[in-house]
Amino acid sequence: MPSAITLIRSASLSDVAQYAYAATAPAESRLIFLAGACPLNEDGSMAAIGDYAGQAAKSIENMQTALTAAGASLQDVISTRVLVASTRQEDLGAAWTIVRESFGEHDVPSTLMGVTVLGYDDQLVEIEAIAAVLDS
Repeated sequence: MPSAITLIRSASLSDVAQYAYAATAPAESRLIFLAGACPLNEDGSMAAIGDYAGQAAKSIENMQTALTAAGASLQDVISTRVLVASTRQEDLGAAWTIVRESFGEHDVPSTLMGVTVLGYDDQLVEIEAIAAVLDS
C-alpha cells in the first residue's frame, strides 16, 4: 500500500535534529488522532516504574496496538509529541532514544517536552501521535 506521508526537509534548517521538520498527507488520506500512549500494562498497572526508557518502550508498544486497531502502523505516523515528566535533559534523552529507534528511517516531525507531571501515578512518559493512511 502506498504511503500517505511525505516527510519534508529543508537545506536552510539545521540537520542536527533527528527528525524531518514537516510532513504532509494528501487530501484523500484518512487522519488518525491517537490519545497519548501511556506506559500502562493491560491490567492498568504502570510499567517500568522509575525507568524513562522502559516507559517510552511500553508507550510505543501501546501506540502500535492502537495504530493496528485503526488500520495503521508506525510508518503511517505523521507527527509525534513526546512528554517526559522531568526537568533533566538526560531523562528526556533516554525516552527520546527509544522513540527515535522505534521509528527507524521514518523520522517524523516530533516535539520532545519536559513537563511537571503526567496523569497516572508513577507515569514518566506519554506519546501523542497523528497518523495518515490511504484506504484502498
